[in-house]
Amino acid sequence: MAGGFKKYFRGDPVIWAVIVLLSVFSLLAVYSSTGSLAYQYQGGNTSYYILKHATILAMGLLITYITHLIPYKYFSRFSQLLLAVAIPLLAITLVYGVSRNEAARWLAIPGLGLTFQTSDIAKLAIVMYTARILAKNQDDIKSYQKAFKPIIIPLLIICLLVVPANFSTAFLIFTSAFILMFIGRIKFSYLFGFTGLAALIMAVLITAALSNDWKGRIGTWKNRIENFADGGNEEDYQVSQAKIAIVSGGLVKLRPGKSIQRNFLPHPYSDFIYAIIIEEYGLLGGIAVLFLYLYLLFRAGVLVRNSSTTFPAFLAMGLAIMITFQAVINMAVVVNLLPVTGLPLPMISMGGSSLLFTCIAFGMILSVSRGIKKQQASETMDPGQEQSVDEQEDHN
Repeated sequence: MAGGFKKYFRGDPVIWAVIVLLSVFSLLAVYSSTGSLAYQYQGGNTSYYILKHATILAMGLLITYITHLIPYKYFSRFSQLLLAVAIPLLAITLVYGVSRNEAARWLAIPGLGLTFQTSDIAKLAIVMYTARILAKNQDDIKSYQKAFKPIIIPLLIICLLVVPANFSTAFLIFTSAFILMFIGRIKFSYLFGFTGLAALIMAVLITAALSNDWKGRIGTWKNRIENFADGGNEEDYQVSQAKIAIVSGGLVKLRPGKSIQRNFLPHPYSDFIYAIIIEEYGLLGGIAVLFLYLYLLFRAGVLVRNSSTTFPAFLAMGLAIMITFQAVINMAVVVNLLPVTGLPLPMISMGGSSLLFTCIAFGMILSVSRGIKKQQASETMDPGQEQSVDEQEDHN
């Protein structure tokens, strides 16, 4: 059986295991947290949402499998096209996007009645493109014109297009790219000088929002910051219900499907699904989920150490940073360490485009792992054996 798995599922088996375990947590938590939703909109048919989610998850895992078979070198070239597509889509979303809670984040697909978040495309595009530029310019990595400017301009454009409707995603994109540039040895003065300027601008905007009665998304940011600063007062209903769920979970519990707070917590199947996991599986269950994301980041570090070329190393690390950082932000919101953001828990929250694009990211990481393993195997073989391995790879 192990041989059959390695034949069809190449790449790091530990990362495959992380994906499977996150998928299991996702199915259990979504089934448990959609009960009230089913009674409200589906006449009590509790199977509706779990079947829908399982279908999307199955599609995502298929996408992961297909993506991991693509040689990672093609992602470098594809990053330019994806970036050229992402920026216009973000601009179109701002003007014509589907608005929910005063935020135009979704773009409808004509004729299908489906929507997707264009920022999900932008997240992938900026990591792939940043990895490409860093890899191509390692000999001139301290150059402003060759290394920093080609990254910072599209990064700024994407963040400026995302931030009006989704500050948390813009922050996620900027911070992930910043960490990747730091790892890629971009000059400190460029990184911290620009970050200081961005922080100053954000401080001015936050101060203006707090001192004025601004409406729209800025008003929403203001309310969230004030509620968080007050320690999660009674008006912050989401945080209060999440705290109750966490306290109810205790240290160790194993009661899948028996959550109480799913009936009171808004969006328990998406933004606050981590609270349901802790309520049903205890603090240790919540730590186990956190460990899976952190271990993914660790395995990406192992790939970086084993890679003999720069692009796959930057790509795997950048994608792992973005997935892990988003997960940590989501968890920090649930336990009231950060203001409410609206970021889903990657690979676990119920959703469409977010889940599918996370699966693509996992597929890319596995593609890097597969390529590194193939490269290591070829380095230990003579030319005849190496050709045999290549032929077998192509045949499979």
